[in-house]
Amino acid sequence: MNGNGPSKLVDPLEDPLPGVGTYEDFNTIDWVREKSKDRDRHREITNKSRQSTVALLHSVSDAFSGWLLMLLVGLMSGALAGGIDIAAHWLTDMKGGVCLIGFWFNHEHCCWKSNEATFQDRDRCPQWQSWAELITGTSEGAFAYIVNYLMYIFWALLFSFLAVTLVRAFAPYACGSGIPEIKTILSGFIIRGYLGKWTLIIKTITLVLAVSSGLSLGKEGPLVHVACCCANILCHLFTKYRKNEAKRREVLSAAAAVGVSVAFGAPIGGVLFSLEEVSYYFPLKTLWRSFFAALVAAFTLRSINPFGNSRLVLFYVEFHAPWHLVELAPFVLLGIFGGLWGALFIRANIAWCRRRKTTRLGHYPVIEVLVVAALTALLAYPNSYTRMSGAELISELFNDCSLLDSSQLCGYKQVSDRPAGAGLYTALWQLALALVFKMMITVITFGMKVPSGLFIPSMAVGAIAGRLLGVGMEQLAYYNHDSFIFKGWCSPGADCITPGLYAMVGAAACLGGVTRMTVSLVVIMFELTGGLEYIVPLMAATMTSKWVADAFGREGIYEAHIRLNGYPFLEPKEEFEHSSLTVDVMRPKRSDPALAVLTQEGMTVGQVEALVESTHYSGFPVVVSQESQRLVGFVLRRDLLISIDNARKRQEGVVSASQVVFTEHAPSVAADAPPPLRLRGIMDLSPFTVTDHTPMDITVDIFRKLGLRQCLVTHNGLKQNTVKPLNYIHQNFPLPLCLKSAPSTKPPPAPPRPTSHTRSSRLSGCYMCVCDEKRTTLVC
Repeated sequence: MNGNGPSKLVDPLEDPLPGVGTYEDFNTIDWVREKSKDRDRHREITNKSRQSTVALLHSVSDAFSGWLLMLLVGLMSGALAGGIDIAAHWLTDMKGGVCLIGFWFNHEHCCWKSNEATFQDRDRCPQWQSWAELITGTSEGAFAYIVNYLMYIFWALLFSFLAVTLVRAFAPYACGSGIPEIKTILSGFIIRGYLGKWTLIIKTITLVLAVSSGLSLGKEGPLVHVACCCANILCHLFTKYRKNEAKRREVLSAAAAVGVSVAFGAPIGGVLFSLEEVSYYFPLKTLWRSFFAALVAAFTLRSINPFGNSRLVLFYVEFHAPWHLVELAPFVLLGIFGGLWGALFIRANIAWCRRRKTTRLGHYPVIEVLVVAALTALLAYPNSYTRMSGAELISELFNDCSLLDSSQLCGYKQVSDRPAGAGLYTALWQLALALVFKMMITVITFGMKVPSGLFIPSMAVGAIAGRLLGVGMEQLAYYNHDSFIFKGWCSPGADCITPGLYAMVGAAACLGGVTRMTVSLVVIMFELTGGLEYIVPLMAATMTSKWVADAFGREGIYEAHIRLNGYPFLEPKEEFEHSSLTVDVMRPKRSDPALAVLTQEGMTVGQVEALVESTHYSGFPVVVSQESQRLVGFVLRRDLLISIDNARKRQEGVVSASQVVFTEHAPSVAADAPPPLRLRGIMDLSPFTVTDHTPMDITVDIFRKLGLRQCLVTHNGLKQNTVKPLNYIHQNFPLPLCLKSAPSTKPPPAPPRPTSHTRSSRLSGCYMCVCDEKRTTLVC
């Protein structure tokens, strides 16, 4: 007591403190607590809405805010994706030449404005000049070829250097695909800055530069990261999403769907991708909002029309010949190839990335990117199929030949029944070399310190293999149309086999082998190409690819990179094969020192601070007393430190000798004693508990499905140990580890009668949780 009267007791329950309930960087959120906070907030808004018109309007705006946020995410992501597509196309063409009537035109747009371009030579017009024409005045001859070759390498090195320099200087998190980290974030892990404004700005700029440099990478995976950055930034405009980590992750799940929607023009495939591949928690409400956001993003991208074909899809196909049942055999062969390639790529890429992390190679990211860019440009330029961008290559391979096609892939002696000509044989040799090149260079490119997606390179490998097999089947049918395989459905002179369809199926098979996607991949492929009647071949190849790849390892490329980087992620698809109990995997062992606990009363501020300083645990169980280890609740380390620090500043008389109490009513203290510090408001009164004989497979399922941050383990109703938060999972043994105290030698006292501030956790009866009015009462 002082001269101004009694000092006010700071109670976090009545007077919320800034920072309490938040999480530190590289920590795991508590899904149960976050959902409980949101329910309390929603219940409070609903109750107030019955009292006044203003509160009713606030309730309506709160309900509508989620849809408004989805609208903004779709608009922003669609606009950015359109800009990225246009800029990447322009810079890619700049490696080959420049438009004289306006340097900002790419090759295609430049020749559109020319009246001298013919349909056969639509890529040649006087307004577009190669670097050799500008420098030497001619486009023919060896010297002109060397000049164009050197300029191609120069621009590739310049773009890659700018990309890796910007990433390293301003936003280190902007490198890579981003999908492994987003999967980890959506599972509840916190990586501050990974979805921030600087990451968004640098990723957008460097993605254009990296794709334009000619490196074997795509922009589709990074666009998911860009969309999630947009969503995270826009979440700060709405209190409901800014202050609740679980609600924010619902928005990020929808943003992942938006990313695929704008990357491929596949809104439905994007929603399924988020559901199947990325999201950890995906309620029905998020499904509807993901669909709406993907729709808005696709509409925005269609309005911008970055591909210039008035279509939303990236690789529109129009095959004239239907597929036949006999062709399922080569489609399954493509699935086997895709599965083998996926398994081989994952092992090779992870081995290379591990070498990068553990050797001096990882200390020189700029030099690594420049060397790989130089090697790629040097080997890619002589081959026209590796010189063009990945999207152009896939579009060329998907294409079905017509009378007006001038591509070497259409170098038939006659187009009607398609016997192979000299041009086609040349193209096949170039494609075979391109296949080997793409398979090798993609292994060392994915994972470098530039934005790098894996969808387009994987699809390119599969499309090349599929086109080669398709042409082989086509020639086999032409020269053996009387054999029992083709007789009856492939008559002489008929166009029976479509090589472009094989390229499409091969692309799906290889992408499925690398990522292990199934349903979403098939939907993305038919949205991507418009080939709705070819779903069955796509399904057959995709399923075969997954089965073959799973035979060599169940991890996809994203799960493999999550494990490589040591992120805390409990894979929902992975089955737990051990037959252990929680008591078997607890750390420390029975013979180790007792678990650090707090008592509900009797400890001073100094003792609590000393306990926190001497340990590194993320939280502490609260028990009745050291003698009676009966569980009362659980307190997080961060909340404890913030509350004590704020109490020292805001509550007079709080010193190291002040008593810390977690009971509902403050105990009576002597007149000359310092005032107690009440911290009941920061305590979780209903922590999740299991017994020490709970099987570990059940415990792991509990962590997966409830999204727990920790789980308390009891023995005969007494507090025994704590399952650590997910961010302490050991890499070699991906299970929640436990902290265990020595069992009490005294018999447990009789349980107190449950009141408004006590709880019984006896195993031999009914569990009863009776809490204050701000929490749900649970009686069984």
